Amino acid sequence: MCVPFVDVLCVELSVCGIQIGLRSAVDLFLFIFFSLCLIVLFSFCFHFSETLMDTKWATTELAWTAHPETGWEEVSGYDDAMNPIRTYQVCNVRELNQNNWLRSDFIPRKDVLRVYVEMKFTVRDCNSIPNIPGSCKETFNLFYYESDSDSATATSPFWMENPYMKVDTIAPDESFSMLESGRVNTKVRSFGPLSKAGFYLAFQDLGACMSLISVRVFYKKCSTTIANFAVFPETATGAEATSLVIAPGTCVPNALEVSVPLKLYCNGDGEWMVPVGACTCMAGFEPAMKETQSLVTGP
Repeated sequence: MCVPFVDVLCVELSVCGIQIGLRSAVDLFLFIFFSLCLIVLFSFCFHFSETLMDTKWATTELAWTAHPETGWEEVSGYDDAMNPIRTYQVCNVRELNQNNWLRSDFIPRKDVLRVYVEMKFTVRDCNSIPNIPGSCKETFNLFYYESDSDSATATSPFWMENPYMKVDTIAPDESFSMLESGRVNTKVRSFGPLSKAGFYLAFQDLGACMSLISVRVFYKKCSTTIANFAVFPETATGAEATSLVIAPGTCVPNALEVSVPLKLYCNGDGEWMVPVGACTCMAGFEPAMKETQSLVTGP
């Protein structure tokens, strides 16, 4: 922010009843300067995300809804760091006409328009399983269902595409055989625009031998940042991966608008684009800290 730095520092010293020498004041200034520079650098060069749901956080059973009950089964497992986690597995490859569904709990969307789903899973190589019919699969399907309330039951919505919206067919990069340990695959898919209060995820198995190790749902956002003496608030990304969301800006303290409108674009990856408009320091103040502060002009 823009403050008459020397005046504020002196007020703080007077209130605290502490006298700090020149070196301490300079050290404090340098600390604030480099900290703020790092904040601005990370805001522009790195994208941020916020998690809506992560099965790794579960400390008890997930108790998701499976249909039929002979399909997906919840089991205890361990992640790469040997932390206990709750997983789901299915392996009815010796039986024909498999159609096993697994539905998550209701996930509030927090007014975001597009969400991302990170799935970690293992899949058994069909060729490594003896005496199975030709219906063995090495893929599964990801769906979602929007709702304004947590109203799903064991029979509603119907276990089929439409009402469920298909996101994609998920295929592994690597499968494993009986003599190998499970090779963990990580896939990320996104969907939107979302319009209702929340949604459910659904996973459809059509005859694979697999384990769904973890599921994380998140959205991307642009973090609060400062540019051209203007502050731009945290902004969630838009409905599409190519969307640009406009964030309005406000001048930092002791600065005035010199070109309008003040706005910054948040792209689909959670990165800020080139700012539009600018502020400048008021009379009696001068630029400091990479155009993030206006300080009292020296003698």
